[in-house]
Amino acid sequence: MIYADNAATTQLDIDAFEKMKKFLLNDYGNASQLYSFSRAAKKALKEARITIADCICALPEEIYFTSGGTESDNWAIKGLQTLGDDRATITSKIEHHAVLNACAATEKLGFPVAYLSVDEHGVVLPETLCDVITSKTKLVSIMLANNEIGTIEPVKELAKITHAHGALFHTDAVQAVGHIPIDVNALGVDMLSASGHKFNAPKGVGFLYIRKGVNINPYADGGAQEFGMRAGTENVAAIVAMAVALKKNCANMQETQKKLLRMEAEFIQTLDDAGTDYIRNGFANRMPGNINISIRGANGEMLLHRLDLKGICISTGSACDSVNTQVSHVIEAIGVPDAYAQGTIRVSFGTMNSEDDAKTVAEGIIDILGIR
Repeated sequence: MIYADNAATTQLDIDAFEKMKKFLLNDYGNASQLYSFSRAAKKALKEARITIADCICALPEEIYFTSGGTESDNWAIKGLQTLGDDRATITSKIEHHAVLNACAATEKLGFPVAYLSVDEHGVVLPETLCDVITSKTKLVSIMLANNEIGTIEPVKELAKITHAHGALFHTDAVQAVGHIPIDVNALGVDMLSASGHKFNAPKGVGFLYIRKGVNINPYADGGAQEFGMRAGTENVAAIVAMAVALKKNCANMQETQKKLLRMEAEFIQTLDDAGTDYIRNGFANRMPGNINISIRGANGEMLLHRLDLKGICISTGSACDSVNTQVSHVIEAIGVPDAYAQGTIRVSFGTMNSEDDAKTVAEGIIDILGIR
């Protein structure tokens, strides 16, 4: 099998797994308890928070552990809403559904939301935000990197505009954390969401960075975990594994990016040599290893299933939309022509892939299309 859907999830790192086992089988104490058996878990939780904070240039007390990116996005968006507050939230039309549906839920409660258009590359242009933002805006939420087409957004510029109008800025960085350098201070973001399984950590764990001084409502009421902001016994095993995986990914980031770019080049060259008629979606400044293409006259779902029969795993878009076979909201937003849009697929390589894998995936597509 060739797994080429790393934007959907990644293989658990072996070092993270080994670290995880210790806190599942041996040091399984509740980190909130006072007796000595819980000290290992408590210490590991503290060290994991420090490690993760270091990876994004934050303070440890600004890291709040969650169950993943969806929870982190929902907390950031819904946690700022207060009864009687009519100040608007602004987001974009190409956000992950964790953001879009969270915004839709707040709209139903009477909190207005504005949705920004993007250009043909999926970029939220700063002037587009300038045209919409007002002194009544409370929150702007724009993703750092798009999960379907890989476009990296100008978050630093967008955050600067947001702060000039007295609003807070949140970024869904689920697709970016562990893959590109992130400095929350340089970006100027007030909140940032991340999910462990996107960077070789377990599923079901993530974090929300909340800048010190940001006043946000607690996510869940109960115990005093996560500085009293997110009640519930911490998943220590998954959290320590996430810290191991993130630190390892950040340490190897430059080498990994070079490897991924070589795979991209091999994949694209193989398609081009066969004369494949396609459009590559996204901006030049995109996530390494993320290849989203729309093939003229093809059917993305058909390609997915035919490649699956060849032992190759790819996607037609976001994994969270796998049951929806129509053209994705991202492809619609960037205006891919109808003749190409139905033939959209996403191939996302990771650390476990090779250039041979990239060539084999491209050859599989060529074979199915009957180009040769």
